[in-house]
Amino acid sequence: MTKLASLNVDDQLIAFVNNTLLDGLEISTEAFWAGLAKVIAEFSPKNRMLVATREDIQQQIDTWHLARKGKKLVPSEYQKFLREIGYLVDEPKAFEISTQNVDPEIASIAGPQLVVPVSNARYALNAANARWGSLYDGLYGTDAIDENDGSERGGGYNPKRGAKVIAWAKAFLDQSVPLESGSHSDATSYEIVKQNCIVSLSDGTQTRLSNCIGFTGDAGSPDSIICKNNGLHIELQFDRSLPVSQQDASGMSDVILESALSTIMDCEDSVAAVDVQDKVGVYSNWLGLMKGDLSVDVVKGGKTIRRSLSADRAYTALDGSTFSLKGRAVMFSRNVGLLMTSQMVLDKNGDQVPECILDTYINACSALHDLNGERANSAEGSVYFVVPKMHGPGEVAFANDLFSAVETALNMKPLTLKMGIMDEERRTSSNLAACIHAARERVAFINTGFLDRTGDEIHTSMHAGVMLAKGEMKNSKWIAAYEDRNVDIGLACGFSGRAQIGKGMWAMPDLMADMLAQKQAHLKAGANTAWVPSPTAATLHATHYHQTNVFDVQDKLKSRPLASLDDLLTIPLAEGINWSQDEINAEIENNSQSILGYMVRWIEQGIGCSKVPDIHNIGLMEDRATLRISSQLMANWLIHGVIEKMHVLEILERMAGIVDEQNAGDPEYVPMTPDVEDSIAFQAACELLCQGADQPSGYTEPILHARRLEAKQAILQSK
Repeated sequence: MTKLASLNVDDQLIAFVNNTLLDGLEISTEAFWAGLAKVIAEFSPKNRMLVATREDIQQQIDTWHLARKGKKLVPSEYQKFLREIGYLVDEPKAFEISTQNVDPEIASIAGPQLVVPVSNARYALNAANARWGSLYDGLYGTDAIDENDGSERGGGYNPKRGAKVIAWAKAFLDQSVPLESGSHSDATSYEIVKQNCIVSLSDGTQTRLSNCIGFTGDAGSPDSIICKNNGLHIELQFDRSLPVSQQDASGMSDVILESALSTIMDCEDSVAAVDVQDKVGVYSNWLGLMKGDLSVDVVKGGKTIRRSLSADRAYTALDGSTFSLKGRAVMFSRNVGLLMTSQMVLDKNGDQVPECILDTYINACSALHDLNGERANSAEGSVYFVVPKMHGPGEVAFANDLFSAVETALNMKPLTLKMGIMDEERRTSSNLAACIHAARERVAFINTGFLDRTGDEIHTSMHAGVMLAKGEMKNSKWIAAYEDRNVDIGLACGFSGRAQIGKGMWAMPDLMADMLAQKQAHLKAGANTAWVPSPTAATLHATHYHQTNVFDVQDKLKSRPLASLDDLLTIPLAEGINWSQDEINAEIENNSQSILGYMVRWIEQGIGCSKVPDIHNIGLMEDRATLRISSQLMANWLIHGVIEKMHVLEILERMAGIVDEQNAGDPEYVPMTPDVEDSIAFQAACELLCQGADQPSGYTEPILHARRLEAKQAILQSK
């Protein structure tokens, strides 16, 4: 550690900042560290106070429920109590947000949003480049196309499967960018004639593609045709040398969709960054994205490929002029929430500094490279941050003030830093309008987070009674009110056309047919973005935005009544339900397997987010939010005697063996069995369940971080 200004700073962080981060910026090292010290001196005490307030409120809620054990909850009495302790606050008078300089990908165009761990450079680059994706690949390589009648995946190119892909894509084009007459399936050629896209059909007639706005290659035989619908672009590509195009009379070789308009580069839930080495890696990748020079070597098919950020895409307009379209998604950084502190920086009192302050300051400084350069990320000159796990308007106001202080310290224009508010904690969703009001000049999105929101629902009411099983929770009254209120309040606050209203993640990356069948519901619910787990999923989900004009939906929803606060605050108790022992065992096994499958990779390998097979071997995207639900539910059932500790530990050990079997093909995997007593990951799972009720807000980070550091130390000692 080295003394800088009033701080003690880890030398690895100093080297990154002084030699890499500030290179090319007109900020001296002295000014950087002095600015950080000033921000820390002002906001670190406020951060600690807000975290303490969370605990104080939770203790009062626990005491209230314990005093009324066995009594039926009366909604009016419950809400009166919540107001008395400051959990519920008064609604602000009607207002609309005034956020300026928001990029259209966030404000006025609806489309998918990716969330990826920025700690993994390959994933981060894939996500940034997922602005454009192959519909043919997305259909051919997933279960979106069935494997009946000889149309299986695998091996070389399968013409029967290719024919199904072509038919699906042509039906999509007929719906999204229709010809003035006839069908794309009957097209034999596309050409640009007198500023029109003329399409010849198999019956000898010609028609026009009115959605066409440009092309590449020769006008008489274009390499591609670019179209536009609902603000999104579709590129029809032609290359008669490819097997798939030889099945198509027009020679169409692919349909490229504008897919992930925006991407959240996650420093939080999907990242396992527990020390300075990990964290500098996170900061370095975000810096590389902002400078545009991040690259990584990927071995594919025995060859090494250098992967980097995609360039913009150039086209010729119908009138002969040229134009370009952005090649990359607009990127947010999701910084760490208020709970965790960092050993990288100690304040003047020797206390660890809240990690959210460091993330905001350092990641904002990185974004100066984009603002001062070509503005490849934000054409409007904004920097986009997602602030997770905020509990109520006081914490949003804190983040807003922190953003202002960072702007001042880094000599940014006021309100350059835009805020995405995650509506994922119960006190935030109960006071959402007040939360938005606290950041009304810089808020750029609100997004529901069902997973964390459920975890907080359980933890907040831990002592109210036995909670519903995890699968049954989805049908509880509060969830519909939560999802509807997020949209209702966002629209009332003027979000439509100005900021994003988002919905949550599709967590089953292998089940794309189900996603295509179900996820359009997010658009019909009024969301102009929704989360997807992969670039392929982004391309397939993008088809929904051609089928539904979200802004038309939002206009219709503006007149509906606000979803009920009474419903939102209805605690999902398992009243009147008598589970059999088999049903209880199945729930314990399911949650135990999920917890172990995620934690063993997190702790032993430092993988913060991955596709983890569930008890039925269905791959699910798991991160700390899913871990929070499972651990909090089991902690609740332990407290209320639904399950016994020894029974849980027996099932945990049995599930550890199953998880080991599921990961047997991973050479990096560290088995938990047969010596579970010596498995750091297994012991961490036991700790999380047995102490779950006492974890701050039910968060898993304190135990995960401590155990991951222990595992890293064990690895070093073994070498």
